[in-house]
Amino acid sequence: MQSRSQETRRQIKSAAIEKFCRSGYDVASVAEICKQAGVSKGAFYHHFPSKQSLFLSIMEDWLQGIDSKLFNRQTPEKKVPQTIQEMGSTLGIVFKAASGQLPMFMEFLVQASRDIDVWKAVITPYREYQQSFARLINEGKNEGSFKMEIDAEGSAWVLISLAVGILLQGVLDPEAADWNSITNKGVQMILDALQKGES
Repeated sequence: MQSRSQETRRQIKSAAIEKFCRSGYDVASVAEICKQAGVSKGAFYHHFPSKQSLFLSIMEDWLQGIDSKLFNRQTPEKKVPQTIQEMGSTLGIVFKAASGQLPMFMEFLVQASRDIDVWKAVITPYREYQQSFARLINEGKNEGSFKMEIDAEGSAWVLISLAVGILLQGVLDPEAADWNSITNKGVQMILDALQKGES
């Protein structure tokens, strides 16, 4: 019974992602999602109280996937620059995993600008990422990899901005470049600015 319930949730989410990517959150209706998923409205509302709760659940899944890929890179034996470079390489994994679904990223941002509950759900992990990168950069300063005078908080925002900017470009023009390669180059440029020069 539980596996059937989980499969129904999965079908609803899968159908919703397709509809949100194709039509946008505002246009996609619960009825269309149910039809696409092959479930009744009763089944939909059994699992999700509203279209917004479904949307937020999809967003939470997406962010958890990023978390697991991003922050599992840090290990005691690695220096901070290597950890950050490996984190940058995960953006390519995100692109591949979200193939055809990157417009959902745009929907998250658009809805966050219109709906306070979605904004709170988006901004909380966004700020946590910034704080995590700032802590990591401070660790790099303490281990001697980074210049002591650098601004860890500001540098963390630059890293976040690089990631968000590349995701946006990937949505708008996915075939324009090898975005994974661009990410790696961008991260390396930031690391070059943060790292101590050879003495």
